[in-house]
Amino acid sequence: MYKKIMVAVDSSETAKYALTEAENIANIYNAAICIVHALQGDTATDTSAGNEILAQAESSVRALSIESRLVKADIEYGLNGIVEAIATAAADWEADLLVVGTANRRGLERFFIGSVAEQLVSRVSASILLVRPQTT
Repeated sequence: MYKKIMVAVDSSETAKYALTEAENIANIYNAAICIVHALQGDTATDTSAGNEILAQAESSVRALSIESRLVKADIEYGLNGIVEAIATAAADWEADLLVVGTANRRGLERFFIGSVAEQLVSRVSASILLVRPQTT
C-alpha cells in the first residue's frame, strides 16, 4: 500500500515517536523513508542544527531505503512557511504517506500558535498519519 513514506522531524519527543511509527509502517510495506526537516533560518548555525537533527533521526532508523532532506522554510511566513516547505517536499518526492508528530495543543494555545500538522492536512495530497505525544 505505501511505497514512499515521508516523516517530518524536529527536535521534539513527538517527532521521535513519529519517526518510530514511520519506520514500523515502512517495515510492514517494505517502503522507502524520507526524513525531512524544515529550516527557518539562513545562518550556518541554523543549517548545522538542522543537519544534526536529520543525522540523529537517520541514525535511529533501520530501514532498507532511507534519505533525508533539509528544506528551507520562508521565515516571513512563520508556521505557514514550514507547512509549505514540508508540503512541497512531500509532493516533490511523491510520498504516499506523510507522518507528522503533533503537539496536541488545545484551546487558546492552539488558536494563537496554530498547528503545522493541522495545516498539512489541507495542503498535502498524500495520506497523513498524525502521531500524538506518548502519555504515561
